[in-house]
Amino acid sequence: MAEATALLADIAGVGADGRRGGYSRHGFDPAELELREWFTAAARRCGLAVETDRNGNLWAWWGRPGPDAVVTGSHLDSVPGGGAFDGPLGVVSALAAVDSLRADGFAPVRPLAVVVFAEEEGGRFGVPCLGSRLLAGTIDPDAARRLTDQAGTTLAEAVAGAGLDPARLGRDDEALGRIGRFVELHVEQGRGLADLDAPVAVASSILAHGRWRFRFGGEGNHAGATPIDDRRDPMLPAAQLVLAARRAAAGVPGARATVGRVLPNPGGTNVIASTVDVWLDARAADTARTRAVVEEIAVAARAAAAEEGCEVAVTEESYGDTVFFDASLRDRLVRGLGGVPVLATGAGHDAGILAARVPTAMLFVRNPTGVSHAPAEHAEPADCAAGVAALAAVLGELAG
Repeated sequence: MAEATALLADIAGVGADGRRGGYSRHGFDPAELELREWFTAAARRCGLAVETDRNGNLWAWWGRPGPDAVVTGSHLDSVPGGGAFDGPLGVVSALAAVDSLRADGFAPVRPLAVVVFAEEEGGRFGVPCLGSRLLAGTIDPDAARRLTDQAGTTLAEAVAGAGLDPARLGRDDEALGRIGRFVELHVEQGRGLADLDAPVAVASSILAHGRWRFRFGGEGNHAGATPIDDRRDPMLPAAQLVLAARRAAAGVPGARATVGRVLPNPGGTNVIASTVDVWLDARAADTARTRAVVEEIAVAARAAAAEEGCEVAVTEESYGDTVFFDASLRDRLVRGLGGVPVLATGAGHDAGILAARVPTAMLFVRNPTGVSHAPAEHAEPADCAAGVAALAAVLGELAG
């Protein structure tokens, strides 16, 4: 019978990042395509029939695909230099749970599927949960096709290279209509379970969150030949934005604001940049507070740009309102699992995208480090096994 940790070991060498540490596996890049092949083979060994939908999401079916299916799964891509568990733990746990149910002689009454969503982290094309957003119709397919990675490759080109038709990207009512309930297992991205000394929890909600790009424009020039008083250096207001993000988030209880990526152009050591792009991730308990944090940061950025004689343009690249998971399904999982804890999360997930369309729930597995999106992310084998057992119990009840 398949075990989650053994399945994780199968893919431990795929996409390992020697420079950053951890893993860099991005939508439709060679590492992610290799993981897709691995998943297809692993799912077939579990007796599942695998298909790819119009948006590049993989579906492995136990039983004939049809309406009112019980669906579980997660994603296989990562952030740059991410951990081994974020995404893959949900996929391997789903396969292990199916294998466990088969070994116990379970026969689903409703169709059951394991799904792998494409480009959940947005590590290549900048928009998180891209596969589930396209599926659910929450992103314009033309805008999605125009998304580009750092090398200038468009999403349309990437999916075509993977053998898909970019013209067919977009809302998929047929696939969406098959989902009766969706349950995603995920390693916890925080210390809630470690502090509670519990291996598994059920999710209650996801913070409102979004991504914004600030482009500061100045005057490129020589670092040695240009006097300080003659400069229009966009790196200065970019630096002020980073500081403003910390101040703004600190002023709103529970808010987060993070700058994790800065891209100067042309990027030479002895060159004053002509433009600097800064990406902001902001999250809070609701839309009003999230947007208030972003507006405070934007006001500070505009003031800093004006002081340096620069311009700034702000682009919202993605946004999702607060998600409250289906209360009836949440409570059913809590009861069925013997009263496990219920936790909110600040991290976005494909389950959060689908929650507006179908009854959706999440299970969390303890992360003793509390670290995620970094190589120190971890889950103990015993807790992984507890997560598989919990997911198998949930799937068995919902599909039985």
